[in-house]
Amino acid sequence: MSEQQTTQRPEHAQGGTYTVPGQEYVRDQNYLSTRITRDGADGYPVEPGRYRLVAARACPWANRSIIVRRLLGLEDVLSIGMPGPTHDERSWTFDLDPGGRDPVLGIERLQEAFFARDPEYPRGITVPAIVDTRDGAVVTNDFGQITHDLSTEWTEHHRDGAPTLWPADADERAEMESVMRRVFTEVNNGVYRCGFAGSQEAYESAYERLFTALDWLEDRLSTRRYLMGDAITEADVRLFTTLVRFDAVYHGHFKCNRSKLTEMPVLWAYARDLFQLPGFGDTVDFEQIKQHYYVVHTDINPTQIVPVGPDLSGWLTPHGRESFGGDPWGGGTAPGPVRDGEQVTAGHNPLVPR
Repeated sequence: MSEQQTTQRPEHAQGGTYTVPGQEYVRDQNYLSTRITRDGADGYPVEPGRYRLVAARACPWANRSIIVRRLLGLEDVLSIGMPGPTHDERSWTFDLDPGGRDPVLGIERLQEAFFARDPEYPRGITVPAIVDTRDGAVVTNDFGQITHDLSTEWTEHHRDGAPTLWPADADERAEMESVMRRVFTEVNNGVYRCGFAGSQEAYESAYERLFTALDWLEDRLSTRRYLMGDAITEADVRLFTTLVRFDAVYHGHFKCNRSKLTEMPVLWAYARDLFQLPGFGDTVDFEQIKQHYYVVHTDINPTQIVPVGPDLSGWLTPHGRESFGGDPWGGGTAPGPVRDGEQVTAGHNPLVPR
């Protein structure tokens, strides 16, 4: 494949187009960047009940928004629709809902909301997306901006005791943004560079970058409980959604196989610490995660056989991270029980046994 060629196929959470210059995976990051803000500067003011978050549990980028919505207690003001774990080249679909339609938006495919915004919409149909229920048109699918704005623009509607996921201190914030940039480029996206590498050389380069970053994180987290210190932040949310998928899909399916997560002692303990906090592990559906990656990526897994493993019981074992002290909630409180209708399917998560 030449440097000029672009290929189109159903790619996880991006819905379609990515380029392969020199056979190295490059994520298409052109999103609808319209924002929902307090002042409504982009035409979309924060308004309880007006918007619907569409977020597939299978997708790590969407899983971020599910976690943040729950941590901040926005369930009563921002409804959620959850597509099924698989999609075709056109769109994510609501095949888990009665009649195959989202019960609020009334659509079968998320693509319909994108076409309501732009009938000629040319890019991938991605999750997470926020849809305006007034006209059924997507407002934004910019996953990074979505969780940032839920934390900073929706504060009037946060639950009492909600954690502060974005530090107010400018220096802390600058450090966190630097950490998140490295986590995104080297880890969140790094596993995809391994999985979709178009040559041995591209794969080996991506593999080296990924594990260099994971070793850096092992070192950073050996002296602090969370990425930024004593309390959870957005940075932890962003790293968690990759770590929780690592052994189930990235280690084998994407050939990220120097070490399993369970063989990286600091990261494994850190991931268990987060998993056992309300708002993190209780959003994770391991069966949907595996179904997505192993069924949709037919070029990587042409048989579409979904692995039975790995054993998930370890996620509930003691992690020992309390020895660092601190308070995960930064002086706030944990979110309450998962809302009815939003629970992970029994048996798909060790927190929700059959």
